[in-house]
Amino acid sequence: MPVELNHTIVHARNNRESAEFLASILGLEVGVEWGPFVPVATSNGVTLDFASIPGESITTQHYAFLVSDEEFDAAFERIRRSGITYYADPHMKQPDEINHHHGGRGLYFLDPSGHGMEIITRPYRSVPDTQQR
Repeated sequence: MPVELNHTIVHARNNRESAEFLASILGLEVGVEWGPFVPVATSNGVTLDFASIPGESITTQHYAFLVSDEEFDAAFERIRRSGITYYADPHMKQPDEINHHHGGRGLYFLDPSGHGMEIITRPYRSVPDTQQR
């Protein structure tokens, strides 16, 4: 069997809030709570299991999601409609812009716990790109 990522645990201040936030942006469904986890499954079968970490500081992480052009348009519209600040770069120095790296489109935004979320329409290095990520 080939190795595949099955799931990852995402620490959150509020597991339900973070799961619902991501699901609403990406047009996904929140799964049934299981123990301390609120899952959000992607179409390739990887589940992000959100777990509340009360009273602890959260080490923020980066999560990138490859989406179709149509899914990008829909997510981008939900981001704008919700008034979420988005950026063209991971350092968040280019607000209210998207990027066009690798022949596609991409943007970054923060979830309620401060994790860096990214949506892209082309995998990195799918076409030569002279711009920095």
